[in-house]
Amino acid sequence: MSGNLGCVIVAVDGGEESMDALRWAIDNLKLRSTDPPGSFIVLHVQPPPTIAAGLNPGAIPFGGPSHVEVPAFTAAIEAHQRRITQAIIDHALKICSEKNVNVKSEVVIGDAKEKVCELVEKLHADLLVMGSHTLGPIKRMFLGSVSNYCANHAQCPVVVVKEKRTSS
Repeated sequence: MSGNLGCVIVAVDGGEESMDALRWAIDNLKLRSTDPPGSFIVLHVQPPPTIAAGLNPGAIPFGGPSHVEVPAFTAAIEAHQRRITQAIIDHALKICSEKNVNVKSEVVIGDAKEKVCELVEKLHADLLVMGSHTLGPIKRMFLGSVSNYCANHAQCPVVVVKEKRTSS
């Protein structure tokens, strides 16, 4: 693909589909080599602790206040998320180093679809590359699709790399 790409963002979420999208981008895209040279940016969006927990610890029993946050609970979730995020970024950077490609990494916290599109706009990305999870129609209806949202809202072209299907 074109050698005039200045900024290519590859969104990774830890799933093998996103790592396949990273491999595809490295193997198939040619970045601008002139001044300033182009760059690959590996982006991971970490969910906020409340979303990651899937719940709040709930009200304190026996009439305690229901709006009190339990700091140890939140801190434990945040620490766990940082470890997961670091493992995802390390895996992505290992793929890049195996292919002798220098990349920058970026981690943001929030809703994945919104944060990916915000960073595309902020960095004036030329292309967004992401993997596609194969959600069925029911799951897609309830969970939504980050790649579908980004394809419709990102301020640059979007390449969605689907998994290779093996014939049986």
